[in-house]
Amino acid sequence: MQIPKEISQITGKLESAGFEAYLVGGCVRDIFMNREPKDWDITTSARPDQITSLFEHSHYDNDFGTVRVVNDETENEKLKVVEVTTYRLDANYSDSRRPDSVVFSEKLEDDLKRRDFTINALALKVSRETTNVLYETVIDLFGGIKDLNNGIIKTVGKADERFNEDGLRILRAIRLSSELGFIINTETEKSIKKMPQKIDLIAKERIRDEFIKIIMSDRPMFGIEMMNRLNILEYIIPELEEGLGTKQNQAHSYDVWEHSLRAVQVTSNKKWSLEIRLSALFHDIGKPRTRRWSEEKQDWTFHGHEVVGSQITEKILKNLKFPTKTIEKVVLLTRWHMFFSDTDQITLSAVRRMLSNVGPENIWDLMNIRIADRVGTGRPKEDPYRLRKYKSMIEEVIRDPISVKMLKIDGSGIMNVTQETPGPKIGYILSALLEEVLGDPKKNTKDYLEKRTVELSKFDNQTLRELGEKGKEKMGAEEEKEKKILRGKYGVK
Repeated sequence: MQIPKEISQITGKLESAGFEAYLVGGCVRDIFMNREPKDWDITTSARPDQITSLFEHSHYDNDFGTVRVVNDETENEKLKVVEVTTYRLDANYSDSRRPDSVVFSEKLEDDLKRRDFTINALALKVSRETTNVLYETVIDLFGGIKDLNNGIIKTVGKADERFNEDGLRILRAIRLSSELGFIINTETEKSIKKMPQKIDLIAKERIRDEFIKIIMSDRPMFGIEMMNRLNILEYIIPELEEGLGTKQNQAHSYDVWEHSLRAVQVTSNKKWSLEIRLSALFHDIGKPRTRRWSEEKQDWTFHGHEVVGSQITEKILKNLKFPTKTIEKVVLLTRWHMFFSDTDQITLSAVRRMLSNVGPENIWDLMNIRIADRVGTGRPKEDPYRLRKYKSMIEEVIRDPISVKMLKIDGSGIMNVTQETPGPKIGYILSALLEEVLGDPKKNTKDYLEKRTVELSKFDNQTLRELGEKGKEKMGAEEEKEKKILRGKYGVK
């Protein structure tokens, strides 16, 4: 892996001025895992005022020693702003969120020992001569390389102290486990189990951001299961735990809890968006509160669970301070995920009503929720005939139909050009123009159609009617041809 020149230029400039400078934290961890770092952090013995004096385009507007060095010349968004932070020691964390104060230090060891996990407490020297990573220059004071190699998440020092300092580290441990596929070591797990209430002290926005990273990881099912096992979930989304042990009807292989987690895992495997993942996770969250036993069916029913579930989902997302647009979309998809898709019984009108309910911009996401729901149920076939047929009906409804509306001229335009009054003749001319455009789409320009309209207006009504009928016949044939292609795309009749 190569170190970006923008990074080596910053560390080189600091070192030339007589200061120490190292890459630190998550970027070093990612380098050793051969992953592209999401951001690049530098730690240095230079004080904030010394950093800002070295770098003309830099900003220091906090009390934690972090200077933002701006590089407008790079095209890489990750390198436009690089955080350079002075070695520091943190004072007490009286609110379990942030240090009451920081004390700047001249020792790298002081800076590394305040960090959360051993795999994040690595520092790496950057060479001025080469952009290659010099792995032998890593500073590893707490066994971080060994833990990386063994896939272990362990706190720096005593776990209780680290989590008491900042309760968000509890969620961060789970998130790293989900993202990296690592296990949390025994001492660290025991500490988390002892203090789940620390979550209550964390700002909702910080919880939301870590939760999003868990959901967007490759293993969200694993992460949410761990949140439950370590007693964390009840402090964030207790409604999800209501699904534990909630048996479903005979169409399901799993209880509500496992089904929901399997559904969200499907969305992760498919690399779908955050909104789809959240909708899959919450789509059946209303089932525990609507479950009733049916003597007639001798089975469980969940009538109205999608309505109740959408209300619960809205409450959860608002509590976690999600953006309004995200809330609206997830609530909408949760509300309508039970759409009736038996294409032997529904009509295009029913599909149009569903399009009206969710909007064309959301309809395909709703189809993906159905796929996640099916696979999460334990059914191997994610795209059965009924769903493929429903998709073809959606396309049939939302595509532009072949009609005179596709022409670059309308009835008003024809009357303006010909000075004709409203009447059947206008319709005949439109149909005649359509017949020509279907034969040669290049003719569908305003200039051509206006000129041709003047010519057609000189024909008698009978001739125009005959030309118009040809247009309608061709329109019908082309429309049927389009439908046949559409159905072939989905392999349906």
